[in-house]
Amino acid sequence: MLHIQVVGPGCINCETLEKLCFNVAAEQNLDANIEKVTDVKKFADLGVFMTPALIVNGKVLSMGKIPTKHTLAHWLADANK
Repeated sequence: MLHIQVVGPGCINCETLEKLCFNVAAEQNLDANIEKVTDVKKFADLGVFMTPALIVNGKVLSMGKIPTKHTLAHWLADANK
């Protein structure tokens, strides 16, 4: 199972990234636990200094931007191997 964390305070970009993760996981039939981390105090502990951020299985994959759907699909497929 993939552990996906969308990190951000709840802004529109964070919401967009979260929806994108749900969509890609569903399209690829991935068994994924998607968690939203909004507690600013936890950001630095996770290694996040810009939001929105995406963490998959404990690895920070992006910060400060929303990846394209194609890129996200590739990352999740690789992480699911």
